[in-house]
Amino acid sequence: MPIKASTSREVDGLVRDLRADHALTRDAAVARLTVIGARAVQKLLGVALDVTADVAARLAALRALEGIADTRALGPALDLLNSETREIQIGSISVVRAFLQSPAHGVHALDRLTSLALDASAASDVRVAALRAVADLGAATAAPLLTQLKDDPDARIAAATRNDAGRAASPAQRLVRAAAGDLGEDPAALRAAIVRDGANAAVTTLHSIVEHVARKEKDSGARRTEWQAVRGAAHLALAHHGSRLALYDLRESLTAEGHRLPLDFLSALTLVGDASCLEPIAAAYAAEKSD
Repeated sequence: MPIKASTSREVDGLVRDLRADHALTRDAAVARLTVIGARAVQKLLGVALDVTADVAARLAALRALEGIADTRALGPALDLLNSETREIQIGSISVVRAFLQSPAHGVHALDRLTSLALDASAASDVRVAALRAVADLGAATAAPLLTQLKDDPDARIAAATRNDAGRAASPAQRLVRAAAGDLGEDPAALRAAIVRDGANAAVTTLHSIVEHVARKEKDSGARRTEWQAVRGAAHLALAHHGSRLALYDLRESLTAEGHRLPLDFLSALTLVGDASCLEPIAAAYAAEKSD
């Protein structure tokens, strides 16, 4: 189906915004492009693959591609696993992660992420990101990799392996535990579980996670932004259910923290925000522009 001229113009403008200096402008563009979905994929790939573009713009494009999860992004994301830029590798892992349970593409995606986790020449944080993506598939799938890496010379890899081995579970199981207050100590793993299984989780489960994580944030010190990203993912999952159950928390978060909020908060507001959110959104933009 051809893309309407009006949509094409909107996508063009939003893609330009990915290259903006201000983080909020980029995040708002990613939120809208994620909602637009498949019609934006080709132009997002153009940014993600542009080695002359700023890393921030390329990462923003990869975040949108992760959220859209269109199969056209998988091949380029697999190629970017070989990028010389560590941040781009990690952003690409997040895109590939979205296809791990795909009947058509999951085996290939798993093979590439496993190889990256085993690659001693790769940066530690890249290997950890690949390892955790595989561990999200559950104990049965992750066990061989966890066993192989448990005595890795890189202390960060060995530590991550021990942590993941003790908690390997299906995304659905992790969400049930998190809703009961057992959040674990790895915010990235919980966020991945929400992204993976949020569409199948009960609204009440997601709402409970929002509340538990909000309390966790207050006591998490240097890891506060990581837990905030988990709360944002839960908000976005609620929004995809069409639920406004936690809209009050979205409004309060935007008012209190403005431009520092992760992308998923803005994406959730795009889906379920109402007139009461307009003033906080405007204030957040004003604060960003004044920085």
